[in-house]
Amino acid sequence: MKIHQVALLAAGTVLLGAGTPPTNTALVQVVVTDLPSTKATVKLYFYNVKENFLKRGSYTLLKYVKPAGSKQISLPIDLPHGEWAVALTQDMNDNDLVDKNFMGIPTEPYAFSNNVRPKLAAPGFDECKFVVNGTAKVVTISMKK
Repeated sequence: MKIHQVALLAAGTVLLGAGTPPTNTALVQVVVTDLPSTKATVKLYFYNVKENFLKRGSYTLLKYVKPAGSKQISLPIDLPHGEWAVALTQDMNDNDLVDKNFMGIPTEPYAFSNNVRPKLAAPGFDECKFVVNGTAKVVTISMKK
């Protein structure tokens, strides 16, 4: 009888998720300032895989934020520990695309974590990355060009 009870207890523990290790996360407050529009949606693309950085559809997480009449937004988000980078755009014409010119350069406002300002080519993950560890972090990004 005791073996049967132990087996049931073990099965219940696995079903409740107690058998999986907890994911370590930390709160990251992403603050975006100097928004060109107080109405257009801001899209924040979060990456934690270096090889996927800025590749279409390869982001780890995507968040949409409406500025609600403000030139600044603030997004609190729990991210797993590790290296992260953020790319963001503001969808001025609300077509749910990042509009680009014939050379592939975005024609809508964009920015990157660490306030990286690319001149001739898109930035790399290492330029934009920040580390998420056990402490809360504030990442401030200016859309000002």
